Amino acid sequence: MTVAVVLLGYAAVLAVCGPRLLGAPAWMEHAPRLGIVAWQAASVSFLASLVLGGLALSVPTVQVSANLAEVLRACVLALRSQYATPGGAAAGAVGATLALGVFVRCAYSVAATMASAVVARCRHRSTLRLVGRPGPASGVIVLDHPAPAAYCVPGLRRIAGGHVVLTSAAVGALDGPQLRAVLAHERAHLRAHHDLVTAAAAGLAAAFPRLRLFQAARAHILRLIELAADDAAARSEHRLTVAEALLAVASGPRPAGSLGAGGSADADRVRRLIAGRRPLGRASAALSGLAVALILAGPLLIFAGPAMSTLNTACC
Repeated sequence: MTVAVVLLGYAAVLAVCGPRLLGAPAWMEHAPRLGIVAWQAASVSFLASLVLGGLALSVPTVQVSANLAEVLRACVLALRSQYATPGGAAAGAVGATLALGVFVRCAYSVAATMASAVVARCRHRSTLRLVGRPGPASGVIVLDHPAPAAYCVPGLRRIAGGHVVLTSAAVGALDGPQLRAVLAHERAHLRAHHDLVTAAAAGLAAAFPRLRLFQAARAHILRLIELAADDAAARSEHRLTVAEALLAVASGPRPAGSLGAGGSADADRVRRLIAGRRPLGRASAALSGLAVALILAGPLLIFAGPAMSTLNTACC
């Protein structure tokens, strides 16, 4: 029971304090990929705390040091003892319902979000085959449109099956280096599987629409993947060229749910490129990585902690 209370308390702390603690650090601007992992770790840790807490409520732990028959007998007696009283039965039912409900709800919501995105992209690719034409580089499709825009459409085989879509206005507005910067940005999205990252965040946000942790995680992840793609583009072209390219395609349309170079080219992103990214130092990166690892491992350490002192015994 104590383990369950600690796990559920840990989940409550993450739900309340997580958005504030993770939304404040400035280091995420300098290490967006680590920032994405931090938000994912907080989300997974919250869910793991609920599921493991539910399991700790529903299944008692019995430490014995005899043969298998004795282990099974002790387990049966412990389960019978817990569920023989109204309080024990209620706690077990609540725990089992919590663990199963959270798992099923999240799995269904994430799967439904990803399936919906796949269907939408298949339809869009069919449209591109009808109205698009080959672009200035491999894997690029050009659409006739008066507004400059750029976005990517992931495929089933990741980069090989994905496409970068440019409007005719974008092709005309971008010079050679700017065009290469936009393509590098979009291909960074495809290479890093950012469509899966955003779909998972959106699925969790849909599963628990009133939970601020998942809503904040979705918003911050959407921004951080754009910063990561900006950094990838800045490694292939000058950062000022990348900033100019983002501004050139910032006002153009793009399909809902797609990832585009100018889709969120706000002033902060442009200022960040102009000022130049300052990477985290080794010490700061190590401390940040350690903090992320502790957040992720927290529920497992709490759940497994009581068993660590009984490694040579059998547990139910």
